[in-house]
Amino acid sequence: MADLPGADKDDAVAGNREADAVRAVVLELEMIAAAAGWDRPARLFALVHTERLLADQPDLAGMLELEPDADLTGSLTPVEQDDVPSDQHLEAFLTELAWPPAVHGAAVVIERLVLPPSVELPDDDEQAQEVAATHPDRQDVRMVAAATREGATYCALRLRAEDDDLAVVQGVDLVPALLELLQATLAPDRQPEPEKRDG
Repeated sequence: MADLPGADKDDAVAGNREADAVRAVVLELEMIAAAAGWDRPARLFALVHTERLLADQPDLAGMLELEPDADLTGSLTPVEQDDVPSDQHLEAFLTELAWPPAVHGAAVVIERLVLPPSVELPDDDEQAQEVAATHPDRQDVRMVAAATREGATYCALRLRAEDDDLAVVQGVDLVPALLELLQATLAPDRQPEPEKRDG
């Protein structure tokens, strides 16, 4: 196969670096969530370029436990958000969320009940949740998903019934609906509301 032209080759390298960075963040968050255990609330993270973060806050270098000579090109650091409402499904919250330009990507950790496709749920949300919670074939699953402004995505899924590091399922598009919500929060035409000033 012929070599790509220089610019295209650079783009390919950058794309691979971004894909690797997103995968690394997802797997890091998955391991953190696994250590914390099950029955945890949803968590939301802003993904920021590590180089930019350290330029703005150099004191974080020690906290991040980075090697002095580490190559941070393209590296992403997850910053947990503490304003996720506890009385609202994370998916609903994401439909209203927009990130400032400094945020390059977003990631979530959520637990959900999954049922076989053959199970028909009532139209009423409360009844549907009750059926899902009591169905004998239900599966508890923890989903970790991330997306960036450049279009890179990655996911990791862990079933409660197979709670083992070796059983974690990984892929770029395992939860497409959730990834679509994340990508929408990063869309250029969705702008965060300006901060309200007192007085």
